[in-house]
Amino acid sequence: MITVVYLWRIPRHRVFNAIGHMALDRFALRKNSAISFYKLIGTGTGETFTPRDADPTLWGLIVTIDESALASFDESTIVKAWRKIALSEARYTAQAISAHGRWSGAEPFLVDAELAKSWDGKILAITRARIKWRKNLRFWRAVPPVISSLRDSPGVESAIGIGEAPIGLQGTMSIWSSSAAIRDFAYKGAAHSAAIRETHSQQWYSEELFARFALLEVRGSITQDK
Repeated sequence: MITVVYLWRIPRHRVFNAIGHMALDRFALRKNSAISFYKLIGTGTGETFTPRDADPTLWGLIVTIDESALASFDESTIVKAWRKIALSEARYTAQAISAHGRWSGAEPFLVDAELAKSWDGKILAITRARIKWRKNLRFWRAVPPVISSLRDSPGVESAIGIGEAPIGLQGTMSIWSSSAAIRDFAYKGAAHSAAIRETHSQQWYSEELFARFALLEVRGSITQDK
């Protein structure tokens, strides 16, 4: 099983089409026996993790899928429908080399322990957390601008906020030049360390996950918002 992330840049007049996909695509994804896990996601800057960060022109899909089925899924009705409304598409193919925590009660990423020992290429990182409802306001007030600190970190190539809903289900997706670069951010970055301390002391999350992936292939790129 491998993990694939699709990102689609759409024109603003197609936002309602994207919202429709978010509501309806899950039924076909659920029926696909080659897929063990999926999440349709919205994106944003992640600077405050509030709805005002949302980018209504960038949407995505994360799937863990049987590698042999990827080619057919790439030409599936779901993906083609997104392409029909998209200005551009990027696809990231990755293999998990580290994963801690759960996402919607599941452990969605199968770690390749042997690849983890030998991989020296680029890293795709995904974080995700379910914020306790009674903690949302304090979370928004206290958490530092994580994406801003990510973007300023040596070795980071890109970073966005991701979420399954505008409120309460927040995360990040970032691409790094190496495992060493993301380790330095995780253990030496002042903003990240402060966020970790606040997370533990305030117990903001009812569920959280952090995963690192060997970035095997990148196809396409995302245009800027128009």
